[in-house]
Amino acid sequence: MSVENDLAPPRPLWQQTLLRHDLPASIVVFLVALPLSLGIAVASGAPVAAGLIAAVIGGVVAGTLGGSVLQVSGPAAGLTVVVAESIAQFGWRITCFIVVAAGVLQILFGLSRIARSALAVAPVVVHAMLAGIGLTIALQQIHVLLGGSSHSTALRNLAELPGQLVSLRGADALVGAVVIAVMLGWKYVPPKLRAAPGPLVAVVAGTVLSLVLPSGVERIVLSGSLFDALQLPELPSGGWSAVAMMVLTIALIASVESLLSAVAVDKMHTGPRTDFDRELIGQGSANVLSGLIGGLPVTGVIVRSATNVAAGARTRASAVMHGCWILLFSVALVGLVEQIPKAALAGLLIVIGIQLVKLAHIRLARRTGDLLVYLVTVLGVVFLNLLEGVMIGLALAFGLLLWRVVRVQVNASPLGQKWLVSVDGSCTFLALPRLSAELAKVPAGADVTVEMTVDFLDHAAFEAIEDWRRQQESSGGRVEFVEIGSARMAGAAAAPPARGFGRQVWDEFLGPWRHQKSGSDALTAGVAAFHRSHAHVVRPHLDELRDRQDPDSFFLTCADSRIVPNVITSSGPGDLFTVRNVGNLVPSSGDDSVEAALVFALEQLAVRSVVVCGHSACGAMKAVYTGAAADGGLSSWLEHAAPSLERFHAEHPVVRAARAAGFDEIDQLSMVNVAVQLETLHRHPAVRRAVAERGLSVSGLFFDIAGARVIEVTVDGVRTIDDEVAVTV
Repeated sequence: MSVENDLAPPRPLWQQTLLRHDLPASIVVFLVALPLSLGIAVASGAPVAAGLIAAVIGGVVAGTLGGSVLQVSGPAAGLTVVVAESIAQFGWRITCFIVVAAGVLQILFGLSRIARSALAVAPVVVHAMLAGIGLTIALQQIHVLLGGSSHSTALRNLAELPGQLVSLRGADALVGAVVIAVMLGWKYVPPKLRAAPGPLVAVVAGTVLSLVLPSGVERIVLSGSLFDALQLPELPSGGWSAVAMMVLTIALIASVESLLSAVAVDKMHTGPRTDFDRELIGQGSANVLSGLIGGLPVTGVIVRSATNVAAGARTRASAVMHGCWILLFSVALVGLVEQIPKAALAGLLIVIGIQLVKLAHIRLARRTGDLLVYLVTVLGVVFLNLLEGVMIGLALAFGLLLWRVVRVQVNASPLGQKWLVSVDGSCTFLALPRLSAELAKVPAGADVTVEMTVDFLDHAAFEAIEDWRRQQESSGGRVEFVEIGSARMAGAAAAPPARGFGRQVWDEFLGPWRHQKSGSDALTAGVAAFHRSHAHVVRPHLDELRDRQDPDSFFLTCADSRIVPNVITSSGPGDLFTVRNVGNLVPSSGDDSVEAALVFALEQLAVRSVVVCGHSACGAMKAVYTGAAADGGLSSWLEHAAPSLERFHAEHPVVRAARAAGFDEIDQLSMVNVAVQLETLHRHPAVRRAVAERGLSVSGLFFDIAGARVIEVTVDGVRTIDDEVAVTV
């Protein structure tokens, strides 16, 4: 590279992004959006120019003001059905007023900062809504493709279809069939040809075919130029409740579709994330302007947005320029638009409508148990109307969610001489029929253990259980409650019911006694809590170990109260043969306690591994490092750590590794001490014999208390323990 090139100033940002990326992307999006905008206008029963107006406004206004950098807005198939219904009920100019009002409502949504609330809609309902819209569009447009006209309802479109097939117009049907064939087959053509948008190629092919056919076809009619189509909306003369409902419907559907599209677009690129409130303000502003000048409602469109990202767009300039290209085309080439056959657009819309029914969504609904919600919503949208279908779907989804959330499993069964009643889930008044039926199975006078893994317990369920308990005990039985869940019987009658969360259970199980009194009171309370909850869980495991133990590991660790071996190793009763002393030391001589435990574990229990575990902020290692005087036998005991201090000062490899990992000198010494104890163990005759005969493993661990992280220590270094490997093992 030449010196001149090295010193050349960088190109301006607009050259790097706008000319190189956004300009080409805008042209590709324009070619995709043009036929779609025309087709959606025809399918809605609106003036053809209304689709072009909405495409221009959506690109320029929503592209400039919206919160999603790469989302492209315009008229969308998702609003086709509701707009057609509005035009049929109120007329076109009042529909334009409804679009303006819906835009104002969207702006209020954005200013109220409730945009994310619109995402709290069950995805299965949104998927089903789009599928229902797609089927409705296809049923309408198949009549246009056959040379006729669509009808007002899906039922009538189905009923009239046989007659339409009998009286089809061959030229229109052929043009529509060619468009469908091109759309469906475009993904199979060579990649270089696929650079041209399939919808554009299909419409062009259909138009060229219509020009050479001997019989005429019905074509799009534009009354003058795009500017001639501009018109102000008309205020309704009455029926304001119906108008308000239509405003709310369009505002909600346009908002949800735009936000879901923005979420999908965010997953396609690594640039700035969407500001959802700003996006609603931008969409609302576009709808206000579009409705004021005679355009269709605007929303974020996933097809155009995905095309924009795939074409390499980097900024919102691409969406704005695509709107400018549509405006230029609509003004300069209006005669070309009038050559497009209606059957070509019908074929395009049939494919788009069918593509809204996604097999992946159906499989997902079946896999998640939401297939009924999906089917009911689709049928409601197709055969009732969009709003009623969506409301029915939401109600069914909410009911299904409620059933899943508040469902409780109750089971009563004999367990030896006693009975076990297990209650798992949310125990509310809805569970009373099942609860009373299972409790009735327990014979009078029997001893019962009630295992309650409950996260919510209301007063009705509490009273039912308490009444049963009193009756059972009055007949001579004994009832023991084991409360594993976060909801407790003791607090059910004292305050309004509240859901307990899983973290609460873990805090009670793993948390220290700091919130309680110290001494025997805390110890007694802890034992009582163990009897009340965890004892029942661990009892079956202990029962298997009552006559023998078969530990996996000999685990030597420090006597420090902050080290809980079973917690940091996720082990249970019988897994660890634990030995603890100050500083986790293995004396070479002068102490028989570690020696006796080690030999017993190796020769009598045949443990499969030997582990030495140190920890951070170790008081023993601090005393060794500073040389502080210790009273009683502690001073002579810490002399066993002298070899560790010597190796530390000699720059043991573990020192360098621990220092590189950011540990201080005391922690470095603690890690070296683990490595030195491993060396001592490797020299022990019983250990060497077990390694040779049955592959005993000897390993070291270091517990970082502040980070609750366990690190492996070897004789010459340290390394982190891979969580994924640990899970696999």
